[in-house]
Amino acid sequence: MAQTYLVGVDLGTMGTKAGIVDTDGHVVAEAYEESKLYYPRPGWVEQDMDEIYGSAVRTIRSCMEQSGIDPAQVAGIAFDGQMAGIGSVSQDWESPTGYDSWLDTRCGPYILRLKEHEPQIIALTGGPPTISHGAKVLWWMHERPEVFKQIARFIQPGGYVAGRMAGLKGEQGFVDRTYIHFSCFSDTRAGEWSDDLLAYFGVERDKLPRIVNSWDIIGHVTPAAAAASGLKAGTPIAAGCGDQAAGMLGAAMVSTGLVFDVAGTASVFAVVVDQFATDQAHRTLFTAHTAVPGLYYTLGYINGGGLNLRWFRDEFAAHEKADAKAAGENIYQVLDRMAASVPPGANKLLFLPHLSGRVCPSDPNTRGLFIGLSWSHTRAHLYRAMLEALGYEYAYYLGIARGLLPTLKVHETRVIGGGARSKLLNQIKSDILGVPYVTLNREEFAVLGSAILAGYAVGIFDDLAATARRFTHPTGRTEPNMDHHAYYRPLVEEYIRLFDATKLVFDSLASIPEPPGAE
Repeated sequence: MAQTYLVGVDLGTMGTKAGIVDTDGHVVAEAYEESKLYYPRPGWVEQDMDEIYGSAVRTIRSCMEQSGIDPAQVAGIAFDGQMAGIGSVSQDWESPTGYDSWLDTRCGPYILRLKEHEPQIIALTGGPPTISHGAKVLWWMHERPEVFKQIARFIQPGGYVAGRMAGLKGEQGFVDRTYIHFSCFSDTRAGEWSDDLLAYFGVERDKLPRIVNSWDIIGHVTPAAAAASGLKAGTPIAAGCGDQAAGMLGAAMVSTGLVFDVAGTASVFAVVVDQFATDQAHRTLFTAHTAVPGLYYTLGYINGGGLNLRWFRDEFAAHEKADAKAAGENIYQVLDRMAASVPPGANKLLFLPHLSGRVCPSDPNTRGLFIGLSWSHTRAHLYRAMLEALGYEYAYYLGIARGLLPTLKVHETRVIGGGARSKLLNQIKSDILGVPYVTLNREEFAVLGSAILAGYAVGIFDDLAATARRFTHPTGRTEPNMDHHAYYRPLVEEYIRLFDATKLVFDSLASIPEPPGAE
């Protein structure tokens, strides 16, 4: 009997990755293509939706060619993608807006409008207004009304690519429920749009996509998409989900009390829970659907935690780059050794990691900051402080989650992404949180999660959680040093206090106009 395969595609910020997965969870082929990000003005970050689609079909084709499998053996395909930004489609499935990235902060002033109804937004959608769908929709509606008229539906990259492969029309635009906590317009628990929230801001329901399940079949691969991708025409396409939800499914984050750390472009911290409890007190965390029915997660993230480390590498680590090249090492291994020579707390040096604005809670004016510098500090101290800042921010999120659900028992943190390879970073975060850090038996999770959803959609798998547990399991464990944990606790408190202490300065800096001639 011929083997059956599934295709998962992750439409990430930095690139697109496709994989072919067999029914035992083995990745038999994979391909990657780097994304093109455009920066037309300060604070603006865009992608071309046609380029995102092109990267998807090219990476799928590469996988098909590598594997040599018969396209008829592919039972289904699903896409996951970036979550907090928005794209759009016209009636003919063109994109009037392109992709307005989650890294794009132009919508900042509209967050203030949304905050006028913040308690209702949090209660219904699961999270506070921030740099995400709601503020972006309002920006296009008010700042570009001529473009807004062309929009049939706002959608995400995953929905755009899936819909184009299926030959959908604009009114068929869809989003699955794992994205809608970022919308500001949803009743997330019910999986519906909220008429009340839409009415507050004058947004027409017809501009928003239909809400579906991650495993719903939204269409089938068209002959044109088949020719471009190497798939068979008629292959079922599942709706798919957000990249965070796909990664959590692929990492077998399918029971309460598990913590998920995505140490990637963004630094994402999530705790799996079984209740839709919202953060009204701090207005910081989101509560969202996982891909598994009945499970939710609390979510907080830094809008570029991994980008901060790249920035340090590129701007301040020329000598370390040279050392790494000479030794045939990864530059981050060299930087980690440098930081490991510094004691916990980096001699009481603190770093704020929000170089492009704070997201959780939303404060577009906040920027990066080192505080506590003395002549005794070196680049090693600076880099260690940047690593520790990720743990301090996570400690803030975890404290809020425990306050929302006092009976919550946190068992372990499963870490994925490029940062998962850093033993030092895992140890630092484990020490700060007082929670074990666990690495897993594979490195690619979002592609696997999407493939699992595709298999569930076409009836190959009958239980999402059981399938994920069968495919993914822990292989390494880092226990917290509790002496270090005790030392870090007051530093966490001081880190949290910094936001109130610096807000006036950041707001005042933001109000100063740019110099003459600056764009």
